[in-house]
Amino acid sequence: MTLPLTIPALHAAYGAGTLPADVVAQVYARIAEVNDPGIFIHLLDQTEVTAAAEALGDFDPAKPLWGVPFAIKDNIDAGGKPTTAGCPAYAYIADQDAFVVAQLKKAGALLIGKTNLDQFATGLVGVRSPYAPPKNSVDPLIVPGGSSSGSGVAVGHGIVCFSLGTDTAGSGRTPAALNNIVGLKPTLGALSARGVVPACRTLDTVSIFALTVADAHAVFRAAAVYDAADSYARPIAAPAPSPVPPGLRIGIPSAASIKFFGDDVQAASFADAVKHLKATGAVVTEIDFATFYDAADMLYYGAWVAERYTVIGDLLKTNPDAIHPVTRKIITTAENLSAADAFRGMYRLKDLSRKAAPLLANVDMLCVPTIPTIYSVKDLADDPITPNNNLGTYTNFVNLMDMCGIAVPTRPRSDERPGSVTLLAAMGKDAQVAAVAMGFEGAAGGRMLGATSWPVPAPGTPSDAPDPGAIRVAVCGAHMSGLPLNWQLTDLGARFVRKASTTDAYRFYALAGGPPDRPGLVRSAPGTGAEIALEVWEMPLDRFGTFMKGIPAPLGIGTVALADGGAVHGFVCEAAGLDGARDITAAGDWRTHLAVGTA
Repeated sequence: MTLPLTIPALHAAYGAGTLPADVVAQVYARIAEVNDPGIFIHLLDQTEVTAAAEALGDFDPAKPLWGVPFAIKDNIDAGGKPTTAGCPAYAYIADQDAFVVAQLKKAGALLIGKTNLDQFATGLVGVRSPYAPPKNSVDPLIVPGGSSSGSGVAVGHGIVCFSLGTDTAGSGRTPAALNNIVGLKPTLGALSARGVVPACRTLDTVSIFALTVADAHAVFRAAAVYDAADSYARPIAAPAPSPVPPGLRIGIPSAASIKFFGDDVQAASFADAVKHLKATGAVVTEIDFATFYDAADMLYYGAWVAERYTVIGDLLKTNPDAIHPVTRKIITTAENLSAADAFRGMYRLKDLSRKAAPLLANVDMLCVPTIPTIYSVKDLADDPITPNNNLGTYTNFVNLMDMCGIAVPTRPRSDERPGSVTLLAAMGKDAQVAAVAMGFEGAAGGRMLGATSWPVPAPGTPSDAPDPGAIRVAVCGAHMSGLPLNWQLTDLGARFVRKASTTDAYRFYALAGGPPDRPGLVRSAPGTGAEIALEVWEMPLDRFGTFMKGIPAPLGIGTVALADGGAVHGFVCEAAGLDGARDITAAGDWRTHLAVGTA
């Protein structure tokens, strides 16, 4: 049996004496076995990769990607190698690695080659290429997904541990759904796009395909280095996924607005995924998705098509036949748009985002089908446009609305084709969606990794290790997960750590005033109170002052003694603030008080 290409398996093997050159040999043997010339546009010679592997020296577990083979989409630069963006007439030799590729190599990763794509990253199907399109790794009758087709297929076949794609309209998620793998679409600007051929520069992000959520997020953390030379880069924190808070509020498309285009098998698969969410204790809320669909439609029917035109406008004028016919048909619609149309599009998007804001304010994240249905290669031959548009139903709006997301496999559909959902949240919440995605991996019984025979490993464990650059705060009321003031934590980058309780030296009160209703935690003598339920959250130190500015008297931050013998900073109440308060110590938990109205 070949070595499973996951980071923990590789590093365990390296620690036991396996050489990275042996893994490189496995990679090239697997490429020969799969025998799909459509996966790679440029494959590095095995001797070159072996030399890079040998240059790593002794195994260094401090480098998170040491000896890990990867591939990149061929609109991302590798120094000294051609970049084609799926168009031979556009090709050039890159002077240096793209910034993100350089970060991955610095972390110890080994580049294997550059993968096929829908030309100029325009498409979600994976068959719009002048090169032979790659075959879907799970079922060659269905499309591989695009535009990052080769990147998704390479991971699906277990050729590489991870790969880079790009994502503007869903190109980092659709191939994941169709190849039974994970597709991580980061917050815009978290990964530098310097050295990447743009599709829509304002909306593009480098994306990550991997066999597991833990691997995808580990790659994200290694690559999420702020690049001041990229004018669209943003300094986005990349913490490890933390435990999932209780009572997480997750929005799904309402029964009246959800779309599967007649695919009852996909509908049943998504319903099963929703059952899993509810079983974990999540509070699932149906949302009318009409606003999100309206935003999705703007990506290919408005000003953002003109942004694609800026990339290849000169080539269209001098050599239009070099452009794939379908790609050319889509992008040349920009020739009928004016600057006024661009501004109208921006105004409409702003209106739709404002309309969506109250829907999103009531949930912590969204869970959607990654794709509404599955299309065959024949479907695309018969109609190259409609299936592609339909595949973007739940992906096109995401970058327009500045959200992050991760596509994760679920249990196989009843027809044995891959199941997949995508978790979406506001910018900067990449770790939160990854943590919830790990739960799907643990529940996806009967699934192998991609198209391989490798079993799904135990899901990654979200980290509760303390961050030296953060402060831990215990909350016991409206700031708890799912309650009205939790946003004051999450909007400042706080992450849930764990549930806890105080010692029995505390009394608990429902304070006068509101809304929102607030509790007061008051320390008394040991044994004269009760153990009061808490949640421990961790907040960046540089944002703690901002948080405290919003905390009104009589509440403040003190040291709270925990039942497990520890202590943590937490909300406490001044005795003077108990005028008109009700003693709810017997409830022991603010949620219990809210549910039963303890007197």
